[in-house]
Amino acid sequence: MPWAFLLLIMLNGLYFVWHQQDAPLRPKEVEPLLTHRAYGQDIRLLSESGLGGGNARTAAEQEKCLYLGGSAQQAEAVLLEQRLVALDIDTHLGERLDQQGGAYWLRIAPASRRLVSDALIAELRRDFPMLKNEIMSCEGIATAD
Repeated sequence: MPWAFLLLIMLNGLYFVWHQQDAPLRPKEVEPLLTHRAYGQDIRLLSESGLGGGNARTAAEQEKCLYLGGSAQQAEAVLLEQRLVALDIDTHLGERLDQQGGAYWLRIAPASRRLVSDALIAELRRDFPMLKNEIMSCEGIATAD
């Protein structure tokens, strides 16, 4: 019995030495977390950077406006305008000639553009089936003003 005990101790010692050969000599060096945070600190929203977000926009963005409408009847465009004004969305009625003839469009003011979501447009399309929404040049429409 003591020989069996000594044999088990010797086998454990050999097993320990064998596993030490597989282990790395020094631990793997890990890059500090502070260097990873430095990469993400240069990411900012346009509204935070001063390049966008209301006051200062790029020239290409200022030339494009959101328009709703496309109706050939002025009465339908007026109803749409009243509905949007009830939702505190500032609009300007205008007429633009396209392939179908004269079409009435509502230009959404830049300050109110954020209030017009895809869900609102889908809801308006239920009441106005011919409703179109386009982003067009701001100068390409004759306004009623």
